[in-house]
Amino acid sequence: MSAAHKALRPIAIFEALKGAIVLVVGFGLLSFLGRDADEFAEHLVNRLHLNPAHHYPQIFIQAMGDLNNTRLWLIAGFAALYASVRFAEAYGLWHEKRWAEWLAALSGAIYVPVEIYEIAHRASWLKFSALVINLVIVAYMVWLLTENRRKAAAAQQQAVP
Repeated sequence: MSAAHKALRPIAIFEALKGAIVLVVGFGLLSFLGRDADEFAEHLVNRLHLNPAHHYPQIFIQAMGDLNNTRLWLIAGFAALYASVRFAEAYGLWHEKRWAEWLAALSGAIYVPVEIYEIAHRASWLKFSALVINLVIVAYMVWLLTENRRKAAAAQQQAVP
């Protein structure tokens, strides 16, 4: 592994972890098939000593109440699709594939405007940290892609007599 590619392995692990978390949560939701999800949500809110009348617990309870079997399968399907993309990206980054570097740069850049919007409306250290990590990864990927292109062009120019 070249020195320029040393950071790809931690990024690959990070992407695989994101995929695994989404996959576990997505398929964990399937445990609610045929069950009363809003009753579970109310129980969880009470168990966590949250006020069910407050905004976020109320959103959670309402969202769980709106779940039906079709929506659960749809969410689980999207979770599987998202996780598959993350696992493919992780594999490609681990093996230093150029397509994975492009995927990492583009998929990371897509989230930047959303993260900035979220920070502008309700800033928190968690949101700010997510933005900084994402910007570092995107900047590294862009640098790596341009560096690889520069090296390829230099090698091609040396090969031409």
